[in-house]
Amino acid sequence: MNFYGILTKTVMLGYIAFSAQGGEILQQKSQSSPGFGKEEYRLGPEDVVEIFVWKEPDLSRTVVVRPDGKISMPLITELEASGKTAAQLQTEITTKLRQLVTDPVVNVIVKEVNSPKISILGEVHKPGVYSIKNKITVLDSIALAGGFTEFAKRDKVIVLRNGSSGQQRVALNLKRLLKESGGEVFYLEPFDTVYVE
Repeated sequence: MNFYGILTKTVMLGYIAFSAQGGEILQQKSQSSPGFGKEEYRLGPEDVVEIFVWKEPDLSRTVVVRPDGKISMPLITELEASGKTAAQLQTEITTKLRQLVTDPVVNVIVKEVNSPKISILGEVHKPGVYSIKNKITVLDSIALAGGFTEFAKRDKVIVLRNGSSGQQRVALNLKRLLKESGGEVFYLEPFDTVYVE
């Protein structure tokens, strides 16, 4: 097998799936499945956005997405921001301001990405929850958590991923990946949990 792991359950959300026999690709990531860094970024709690309203300095401001997923703005009060792209939020703010301002020109810029997090648990030196700014592999995440402990089973690493059809469980054999070169890389997505037995 040229890949370091197998899927314990065929993943229907569009991950890359590998057969247990030869490691060949069974299913490529679909276009409809949102991936971290592949599609336009969607806002989440703790992200910082700059809202600029042309010729309206009192309405322009930098705001943090609250834990409830909302932001506050003068005149509009509260808006749901979590799960939206900057363009979607910009359109919604423009629509709401049209009732109060003549021809508003709104720009929304994501200044800080703070919401994507992953959990790394089990036999690693520093288990915990880590913020991620970019795509990260399972091996990178374990390095982030201080590496394997001496008791870690490198051939039994589990990635838990929540999707629209429920939780997916992906079993990975990192021991094989560390021995072989040129294997496929398994990327994590925001809110994945990595568990090292």
